[in-house]
Amino acid sequence: MKYLCLLHYDLAKFETLTPARLEALGKECAPYNAALQASGQQVAVGSLQHGTSMILRVRDGKPSTSEGTIASTVGAVLIVEARDLNDAVRVASLHPAACTGEDLGWAVEVRPFQMFESKA
Repeated sequence: MKYLCLLHYDLAKFETLTPARLEALGKECAPYNAALQASGQQVAVGSLQHGTSMILRVRDGKPSTSEGTIASTVGAVLIVEARDLNDAVRVASLHPAACTGEDLGWAVEVRPFQMFESKA
């Protein structure tokens, strides 16, 4: 079963980071990402660029867009292969966002994820 891990953070705190701290965070994540890839549990990983999102909603039966994000900032996504939700939480708990990101307001949300085959 696949699980989507949404890595949330406090944007105001994140924007105060120095380039050196950002580089250090990348180095903290690298061993986790390498181990997850080596284990075969990493399906996909990527970061999201903040300040560039669009929200699409239907209003009066027509699509309507607005700039911004919904509720909290999702900074990255990770899709993992795990036996069950508890195993997915265990895998996600090893990510630096779950174990060292308290000062940044980091949190990891884990949800079952169903991939659909593209017929393109």
